[in-house]
Amino acid sequence: MAGYQEDERFLDAIADAEPYPYWMEDVDEPDSNPMLVRDDSCDLCIVGGGYTGLWTSILAKERNPSADVILIDSHEVGSAASGRNGGFMNSSLTHGIANAQQRFPKEVGLLEDLGLENLNQIEAAIRRYNIDCDFERNGVIDIASTRHSANYLDEMREDYEQLLELGHKVEWLDQQAVQREVASPIFTGGMWCKDTAALVDPARLVWGLKSAAESLGVRIYEDTRATGLDYAGSGVSIETALADIKAKHVALATNAFKPLLKRMHNYIAPVYDYCLVTEPLNAQQLDSLGWKNRQGLSDISNQFHYYRLTADNRILWGGYDAMYFFGGKMSVDLESRPESWAKLSQHFFETFPQLEGVKFSHVWGGAIDTCSRYSVFWGQAMRNRVAYAIGYTGLGVASSRFGAEVMLDLLDGRKTQATQTKFVQSKPLPFPPEPFRFIGIQTTRWALSREDRTGKRNLWLRTLDRLGLGFDS
Repeated sequence: MAGYQEDERFLDAIADAEPYPYWMEDVDEPDSNPMLVRDDSCDLCIVGGGYTGLWTSILAKERNPSADVILIDSHEVGSAASGRNGGFMNSSLTHGIANAQQRFPKEVGLLEDLGLENLNQIEAAIRRYNIDCDFERNGVIDIASTRHSANYLDEMREDYEQLLELGHKVEWLDQQAVQREVASPIFTGGMWCKDTAALVDPARLVWGLKSAAESLGVRIYEDTRATGLDYAGSGVSIETALADIKAKHVALATNAFKPLLKRMHNYIAPVYDYCLVTEPLNAQQLDSLGWKNRQGLSDISNQFHYYRLTADNRILWGGYDAMYFFGGKMSVDLESRPESWAKLSQHFFETFPQLEGVKFSHVWGGAIDTCSRYSVFWGQAMRNRVAYAIGYTGLGVASSRFGAEVMLDLLDGRKTQATQTKFVQSKPLPFPPEPFRFIGIQTTRWALSREDRTGKRNLWLRTLDRLGLGFDS
């Protein structure tokens, strides 16, 4: 911590923060559901109670109201990534148009259309089920700043021109224009994507989806960890600690947690992301920022920050550090990382020096299901009785619904526009085994940081590009 001693104000700002997700401090949190204690059966069993699992249950019941659907979660529904993320709901299914252009160049237009329609369907469902989640469709600004290489501004201009060609509502912001939107001395430009992003309270969204699922007749069991799968002739047996479930079909929505299928192990690397939230800003502090249009903001660098206003005018500030621990270790202890919180606090006040003296009320962390192509992928097993959708790499708040829809299509054997794409039919390259995985990820993090400073993509990164491998913060 010696590097922070000259700037103790950044440390003071986090000193009294609660190490707990801000979104979870809500009086509207629903009551817990019972655990499964006796054997059961159903048409569809969903393993995982985050966004993907909940959307799968809702869409399954909307398609077939008479279907018997069970959802199980090892803890409480929404207690992992779905309830503690930044609340950015981006229409991109591919972690941005540049990534789509690199990996699926013939499908960019279709994937953008599918993503936008998916976001529209989410907005419609929020209204239909009367979900109170502070939904704001104000768009997002991709931010260039003095922290980044000037090359990144040119790359963002290419994205802007391509988005315009595809018919998106997007506005280019030069330095003066971006400063008028949000005042920061380090901002040098931006791209405001107006129709492709929204903000939500992620915990209220997940609780609202849970309520919607139950209203449709979905049976939900919490504190029920799936420990194994067995093909049982006419279906699949899901083992839990106290009871088994016999299901005709199974949808796996386990995110960063250890997969139940061995074939999935090398495709996912759990990466920890960290976040801060300020105390509510007063009128004078808000005026010093501008930010009248309340867009979400995100840096365009490899190691990026994401930031936004909450409904009660706090600033959520997260990202930058993306920590992978040897062996893909996951534990509650890793959700606390004071050195990352200190770094984020320092960056916050470098970005908004006019907010000196503001304190952070909450600090927390959580695991992201990272894959080498940065976007969700699918697969099937056990004679197509089991399907999975994982690998969102931090951009799953909206794309989780699309992941669920495709998973159901695969289980039903439907041929749709989506299921016929290379995007759905292909998989990312797997990560290597340890210790090469750890060494490779740490080397990549160093190289990405160097590129942010210098604008030069070294031999290591160029090699990964050729191999189709990647690691994103």
